Amino acid sequence: MERLLSHDVPIGATQVSLAQLNERSRDIFRQIVESYLATGEPVGSRNISRLITTPLSPASVRNVMSDLEQLGLIYAPHTSAGRLPTELGLRFFVDALMEIGDLGESDRREMEAKVAAAGKSLDAVLNEASGMLSGLTRAAGVVLTAKSNVRLKHIEFVRLEPERAMVILVADDGQVENRIISVPMGLPAASLTEAANFLNAHVRGRTLAEAKVELEKARAVAQAELDQLTQKIIAAGLASWSGGESDERKLIVRGAAHLLDDLKALEDLERVRLLFDDLETKRGVIDLLGRAERAEGAHIFIGSENKLFSLSGSSTIVAPYREGTGRIVGVLGVIGPTRLNYARVIPMVDYTAKVVSKLIAG
Repeated sequence: MERLLSHDVPIGATQVSLAQLNERSRDIFRQIVESYLATGEPVGSRNISRLITTPLSPASVRNVMSDLEQLGLIYAPHTSAGRLPTELGLRFFVDALMEIGDLGESDRREMEAKVAAAGKSLDAVLNEASGMLSGLTRAAGVVLTAKSNVRLKHIEFVRLEPERAMVILVADDGQVENRIISVPMGLPAASLTEAANFLNAHVRGRTLAEAKVELEKARAVAQAELDQLTQKIIAAGLASWSGGESDERKLIVRGAAHLLDDLKALEDLERVRLLFDDLETKRGVIDLLGRAERAEGAHIFIGSENKLFSLSGSSTIVAPYREGTGRIVGVLGVIGPTRLNYARVIPMVDYTAKVVSKLIAG
């Protein structure tokens, strides 16, 4: 099977190895995790004794559960309750025991058609991809993309007020972005036109990062030819377009309402509220997803492995997507409760990243 998972947290880091569990322990542990992923509820020894392949009494099951608890893989939420997997247990399950499902050919074709139907605009493709993932997984679909990857087509200045102008930036893929800049009082219209002509001559077909380097060089050479007012406009445009850190990344979140599905208790509501707060601030989400850009295949953050969402008890499954040269230009995936159906979601995220990469490269 092709590689779908990136292991940033190696099994050794969980301090539990597969060799520490015999077949009976593995079977019981698997039943506890799979029951949690299906229902979100603790499961007791009596139920497990009915589910496992090897016949065992509830008392024998309880002994094995006690061993699993000592290893830190499961815990009892209440004294008389059944058991739930810990975050360590979920990580161990994902790394060592889970069998990742595969997408059928019809699923692949349907996913590809949905994303391709969005058209050629990168924004539309990414919006469709995150919306599709959200619908398929009943979680929030997320995409992190770098604004600086867009290739520029045209720049125009429009005077709004005596000391303010709007810069219209048109990208090759049809995206349009507007920025407001300050201009000197009494600036003649000819200076705006000259600045636009100069910029258009040097930015077409380049990314923002490439355009910035090219313009710095061109401006130094053309300094004598451009009047001072035009130089000021070009400098203001340069500063605005190159953007600060907050502008370099764009976050798309679709289907956040799915996170409200299936809430079972008030603490669940608080968990989701914290997650919404995190998504609202965006900066932390961007930093988190950015960590997955070094990965090959899908990357999983479970609970507190992901400091951003540690309080909200959420998991994130993301995979990088690439442009034609093979360079990673963003990540996409889902954010949901720790009881996501990992075996089903991982191949979906991985394949969606491949589809988006193919469309971008095409």
